[in-house]
Amino acid sequence: MSAVPRSTTAKAAAGKNAAIKLDSAGAKAVDVARAALEAEVPVEDIGDHLQAVADAERVVTHFFQCLNTGYAGWRWAVTVMRAPRAKNITVSDIVLLPGPDALVAPPWVPWQERVQPGDLGTGMVWTTPVDDERLTAGFTGNDELDGLTELAPLHPSQWEIGLGRERVLSPEGWLEAARRWHEGDYGPSAPMARGCELNCATCGFLVVLGGPLGQAFGLCAQAMSPADGHVVALDYGCGAHSQVTEEVVVHEVLVPVTDELNYDILDLGHS
Repeated sequence: MSAVPRSTTAKAAAGKNAAIKLDSAGAKAVDVARAALEAEVPVEDIGDHLQAVADAERVVTHFFQCLNTGYAGWRWAVTVMRAPRAKNITVSDIVLLPGPDALVAPPWVPWQERVQPGDLGTGMVWTTPVDDERLTAGFTGNDELDGLTELAPLHPSQWEIGLGRERVLSPEGWLEAARRWHEGDYGPSAPMARGCELNCATCGFLVVLGGPLGQAFGLCAQAMSPADGHVVALDYGCGAHSQVTEEVVVHEVLVPVTDELNYDILDLGHS
C-alpha cells in the first residue's frame, strides 16, 4: 500500500454510493484505519477523522484530515472491508484525495486546444487537420483549370482558384477570419477606434486588399499608427489618419524701415 494522490475527488467518492448501507463493523474500524495510515505516512501529517463512507457492501472508506501544508484541503482515504459473515477488518487501500476545497490542477486540455494565437514560437510546428472546415480544395496544376467554366456561377466570396495550393480558404474560413479581425484589436470596437472620428476607409495610408475580405478590411501603412503592418477593419480608426493635417501658419516678415528725413540729438554728457 502506498499513499499517492488520486484524481477522484472526495466529494464524488462520498456521493457515488450514497444508497449503499454503511457497514457497521467497517464504520467502527477507525482505529484500524488510522493505524494502517500511520504505518504508511508521517504521523504529523495525519489529522482528525472526518467521516466514513460506504463504497460497496461491506466496504467502507475512512477520511482523515491531511496536515501536510503542501496539500491543503486534501484528505487521507483509507478503505477497509470484510468478507461475508466475517468480523475481521482488512485494509485494502490508502490514498490521498482532494477535498471539496482542495487546490487541484485544472482539467487536462489537449495541446491542440491549449495553444492560443501568439503562442507559436521559432522552431515550433503547428499542424492543420486534414478535414479542417476552414479550408477547401484548390487547383495545383494547369490541367485542373479545364473545369473552371463549370464553376463560373459561383460568387467570388464562395470560391477561390488558389493555383499552386492544394487547399484554400473555404466560406467558413473567410467568415471566421473576418469575424476574428472585426472583433480584434484593429476592429471598430477597439478603444483606439472608439476615440476617433475618422476611420480607415477614408485614410490615404490604407492598402487595399483584393478578394472578398477587401470589402471590409485593408492593410495599414502608417508608420506612426499602432496598426502599422496589420490588417484593419475599414471602420477602425486611429489618431494618425491622413486627413489629420497640420495647420499652416503664415508669419508676416517685417522689413526694417530707415528714417532718413529726421535725426535725433543725443546728450552723451562730457567726461
